[in-house]
Amino acid sequence: MSKLFKLLSVFLVMSSVSCIGVKKHNTQVAAAHTPEELREDVAYTYKKFKQLHPNLYQYVSESELDRKFDSLKASLKEPMNGEEFYKVLSPVVSEIRQGHISTSFPKKRFTKKERKARKNLKLDFYELDFEYIDKDIYISRTGKKDSVLIGSRVLEVDKKPISTIIDAYRKTFSSDGYNTTFENNYIALRFGRLYAKHSGPLDSVSLKLQNKDSIYTKWFKRYDKTKTDTDVTAKSDSLKPEKIKLTRAEKQAKRLELKQTKKKNKKYGYVKSRDRFNRNFKFLDAAAEVGYFKIRSWTTGKYKEFYEESFTKLDSANAKYLVLDLRDNTGGRLAEIREFYKYLVDDEFQFVEAAYTKTRLPYLKNYYSGNPDIVSVLAQSLSVPILFTHNILKSSKKDGKLRFNYSYAKKTKPSPLNFKGKIYVLINGNSFSASSILSTNLKASNRAVFVGEETGGACNGTVAGFYKLITLPNTKVRVRFGLMQIQTPQKWQEPDGYGIKPDIVITPNAEDRFSGKDAEIAWVLEDIRAN
Repeated sequence: MSKLFKLLSVFLVMSSVSCIGVKKHNTQVAAAHTPEELREDVAYTYKKFKQLHPNLYQYVSESELDRKFDSLKASLKEPMNGEEFYKVLSPVVSEIRQGHISTSFPKKRFTKKERKARKNLKLDFYELDFEYIDKDIYISRTGKKDSVLIGSRVLEVDKKPISTIIDAYRKTFSSDGYNTTFENNYIALRFGRLYAKHSGPLDSVSLKLQNKDSIYTKWFKRYDKTKTDTDVTAKSDSLKPEKIKLTRAEKQAKRLELKQTKKKNKKYGYVKSRDRFNRNFKFLDAAAEVGYFKIRSWTTGKYKEFYEESFTKLDSANAKYLVLDLRDNTGGRLAEIREFYKYLVDDEFQFVEAAYTKTRLPYLKNYYSGNPDIVSVLAQSLSVPILFTHNILKSSKKDGKLRFNYSYAKKTKPSPLNFKGKIYVLINGNSFSASSILSTNLKASNRAVFVGEETGGACNGTVAGFYKLITLPNTKVRVRFGLMQIQTPQKWQEPDGYGIKPDIVITPNAEDRFSGKDAEIAWVLEDIRAN
């Protein structure tokens, strides 16, 4: 009985501490900070950039960036809370013009009771996908509901003009270098997430939409996703539904089916929130001469089996053409794109160079950046000696610069199943990060024809890999940036600061997109027929 009482006491104390912690955090988030505290946070931000960012002045001179940070400090004459400070800091940080840098402001936290109450609440606004077309934002996907919204142009969100919202978001981040295709495309691709970030927890959202000549308002409100229309019927029915008992064989079959589904989901990279796969392969013609990969992201699941399976199909069919669709693929794992590249070349290759860095311990800097809880810190600390030794052994200096010699920089042999036919690559402004690195290798080796728009990621490399996340001491605004300059051996595009340019420029229009015509694929198929 005494043990039970002690456990209950500990639980009550922890719950009380948690509630106090949430209350204290929310008070700090709302609090205004003095101009001196704000200037301290500006100085701290710039200090960390200069200490750890490996290519800080790639797209802006040191004197110009000094001037911008000094100008920001001089302008801070009134108190601000964290969110207000974020709105003046992020535009200056974005002037560094490195697309992997992100900033965020501290948000209100919920108590355990509040989180439990909100757990089953759903807002269908987050089910929507958006696309930037003809200088406007359109709804391109609705999940399982309201498909009639597809093709509607967004005019306002919560009575704010969409153009005003886009202009505000565009100031808070940047592309790599001077590229102009990334920012608007990315805002559309991540619009739901960005709106939630800047508008806080949402209980409802209204969209003013235009579809042809019709203008109307669509409301989205949070609802309990566990309650359905059938619940009402069940309550009014005095008879409980009979529970179906499965036989041993049926249970075994169900377990096997579940196991196979899980295996498939890992291989193809299933994304539950969008009910679709990251990795997709099919033939575009009945004769199986044109293979087609749609890779939405180089993340999620086990990829090696998928690529071996897909290229085996191409090899067995003796396919002559391959279309690689990287539109709206914002990146992912370096290991995965190198694995994929093995199937596209027939000679030994070096995929990337050793990464330039300003720290001998990029793994450890990344490891502790998330400000984890004490349990995580203790668990991670056990790995510190191994990681420290690994980082030191992998680091070396060349031409006065610190380099991290990771395995991706080693010479790699092509796969025996490497595709020898003609390759087309579809790209747009959201082809970023890992997708740009893969595209750079294909472009430099003249291995593919590029169709679409300039990539959002830079052709001559990017600063990513491992990341440092800093929390500013006063406002608690967070800044995240890469610790590694990653680039291919072929730094060949001049001037620097632009993405991979398409050989065939095709900019999508609304009429094609929402009539079911894919203009980029249509051009590829026509080119194949002509040749």
